[in-house]
Amino acid sequence: MKHPDEYRGRQVVVLGLAKSGVQVAKTLHRSGAVVTVNDKKSREESPEASELEALGISVVCGGHPEGLINPAVELVVKNPGIPYTAPPVAKALELGIEVVSEVEVAYHLSKAPMIGITGSNGKTTTTTWIGNMLEAASLSPVIAGNIGTPLCAAAETADAEDWLVVELSSFQLKGTREFRPEVAVLLNIAETHLDYHGTMDDYISSKAKIFANQTEEDTAVINWDDPVCRELVPYIKAKLLPFSMTEELRTAGVYVKPAYVPDVQDGLSRSVVYRDEEGQEHTIVETAEIGLAGRFNVGNALAAVAACVAAGAAPESLAEPLRTFRGVEHRLEFVEVRDGVAYYNNSKATNSKATAMALGALDKPIVLIAGGLDRGSDYMELLPVFKDKVKAIVALGQTKEKIGRVAELAGLSDIELVDTGDSAAETLRTAISKAAGLAEDGDIVLLSPACASWDMFSSYEERGRIFKEAVHTL
Repeated sequence: MKHPDEYRGRQVVVLGLAKSGVQVAKTLHRSGAVVTVNDKKSREESPEASELEALGISVVCGGHPEGLINPAVELVVKNPGIPYTAPPVAKALELGIEVVSEVEVAYHLSKAPMIGITGSNGKTTTTTWIGNMLEAASLSPVIAGNIGTPLCAAAETADAEDWLVVELSSFQLKGTREFRPEVAVLLNIAETHLDYHGTMDDYISSKAKIFANQTEEDTAVINWDDPVCRELVPYIKAKLLPFSMTEELRTAGVYVKPAYVPDVQDGLSRSVVYRDEEGQEHTIVETAEIGLAGRFNVGNALAAVAACVAAGAAPESLAEPLRTFRGVEHRLEFVEVRDGVAYYNNSKATNSKATAMALGALDKPIVLIAGGLDRGSDYMELLPVFKDKVKAIVALGQTKEKIGRVAELAGLSDIELVDTGDSAAETLRTAISKAAGLAEDGDIVLLSPACASWDMFSSYEERGRIFKEAVHTL
């Protein structure tokens, strides 16, 4: 442990009874902290409360009572999704009480080194891929964080010989103070989550916190092709290990050789190459052999290779997992072919850039199903790719008119706006039926919403599952 007695005897309030909140409460309790957990949901809606109380942890449900946050409280650990304007968080900040996310707690209690992965798009795919590669290189990965297993649970059990491979959101990183991953990966930056962060500056600075405490002993893996990522380079103290698809790097890094020319399909044979600190090139695999479709997944592969060699993996051990990895559910996931039409589930595309990348990865006429929660974007970023890749649009949710307008500007004539039905599932099934009617033999129907799901569904996972079930029963 980095600080074995960090929390002993401290008064801690945990805000939020979600999975990570329950786990961090247990972890802090075992570490000797005096823990109170608070959730605005009623006791009836909080089945986890009894389990925590049986351990001796105080639980307060049904709101945020006066006096919950007081000068005796030394630390507040909040669910990442709770805004900083929420009354108990605002009160803590007013009193000068430290407010952090579970990631900070896990960092202080972990014996294992960490690889942290963040970015607007591709986090889960890259995190899972890194885990597969480290396993192939016999480096004992433990995958955790925003990907499923709460980081505190993994941090408590991981050994010093393991590598914690951690997917990190901007929400989680914003709530860190001393968090320092030995390897930090920034995949890309796109406009998203502005309803939470308020401004792009706050969103970017939250992402950049993954590098904030690194030293020259650590490694920063950064997307050399993303101009916003490159602007952070002067502020990074760690060793840089960039990755690039458009430049054959002359310093240590991972790149495609020969480099891609943006927006050009030239049919050239290309390789993934790692250049080490001595300048030696290591050719790992042909890009055509990579197990996931799409140029953006080549970028994810480059980032994963960079993270793994930074962790000590031999470059030659990474070729096979690059070839055999088949992706993660809800991320450009092939569902089936029905009546000559291929259906793909890309429900995880919760912003325009993710949808644009998915459209660019497919090479047949596309009927796109899009729309969802309105976070204020105008979706004009999709205009060029609508013109080039999409034959018809079916739009639903809060943003259907906005997406329909972009489709009109792109010159599409087949545009269907789906009214919200009695249920979200019924609405999505209607959209799929309309898309099927617009598709012809050889086409693709792609669910890639460019929006979060919360106007209709509890999560993008629920949206994707309903899509797949509906396709199977067409």
